[in-house]
Amino acid sequence: MRDNLTWVSEFVLMGLSSDRQIQAGLFVLFGAAYLLTLLGNGLIVLLIGLDARLHLPMYFFLCNLAVVYICYTSSGVPQMLVHFLLEKKTISFTRCATQLFFSLALGGTEFLLLAAMAYDRYVVVCDPLHYVAVMGPRSCAVLAAVSWLVGLAHSAVETAVTMRLPTCGHHVVNHVSCETLALVRLACVDVTLNQVVIVVSTVVVLLVPCCLVSLSYAHIVATILRIRSTGGRRKAFGTCASHLTVVSTSCGTALLIYMQPSSIASAKDKVMVLFYAVVTPMLNPLIYALRNKDMKAALSRVLMRSSESKL
Repeated sequence: MRDNLTWVSEFVLMGLSSDRQIQAGLFVLFGAAYLLTLLGNGLIVLLIGLDARLHLPMYFFLCNLAVVYICYTSSGVPQMLVHFLLEKKTISFTRCATQLFFSLALGGTEFLLLAAMAYDRYVVVCDPLHYVAVMGPRSCAVLAAVSWLVGLAHSAVETAVTMRLPTCGHHVVNHVSCETLALVRLACVDVTLNQVVIVVSTVVVLLVPCCLVSLSYAHIVATILRIRSTGGRRKAFGTCASHLTVVSTSCGTALLIYMQPSSIASAKDKVMVLFYAVVTPMLNPLIYALRNKDMKAALSRVLMRSSESKL
């Protein structure tokens, strides 16, 4: 029996469609989205690094989030773009495991960073007098470090228990990338341990952060409603609007992906994963650039300094 439990050396990814024209169109569409993601999030990192006025807790976490989005999309989208141009969409076992590890690690880190940003917004709205003391450089560094370390730890465990599964020769993955649920479906042995790990990981890096975000915003809304002036309420809500938009998009899509039976595989699953991997990171800079006055002002100052230096 043990001899039949074989591991494959490579996987074949089915992708979204086998039609060459559709694949060409998808290559252009997702290629453009990938470039916008790199440019937009790269601009956020650059602005925060160059403008001293943005050296604040909120933008420190935003910088971390932008780095996460750049790395997350880069872990899977280039491979997907190459596959749009190839007849045989293969990926080696090692590259598949690497892609899975980084996508899980960065995805987990994203939600923990969003929870840290929600806490920052909670303190600034609900306890502004103690904001500087509570959200000092050391506290921010600890929150960011915990987010990255927990994301890496959960990914190491989930990747290890997923890639150890023998597939008995089955190597066709019904997905666009090496994704946990798609790989588990190939297993020819009992996957109870994997299901437990997936549930625990989902709770730790998705449900708990989303609950913390919801709790923070419940307190924020309650505090805003106690503000008597309309202008004060508008200003308080404006400090949270961009973050709340990103949280709603990320958490909503991730919950739809993972809060369903692992035995189900459909085109809808692939589209949701693509939306989360490509569209959400692309929207992040657009949301913060269009809705955040500080980012607009920083961009203007950087461009002005650049033009003055040329003169």
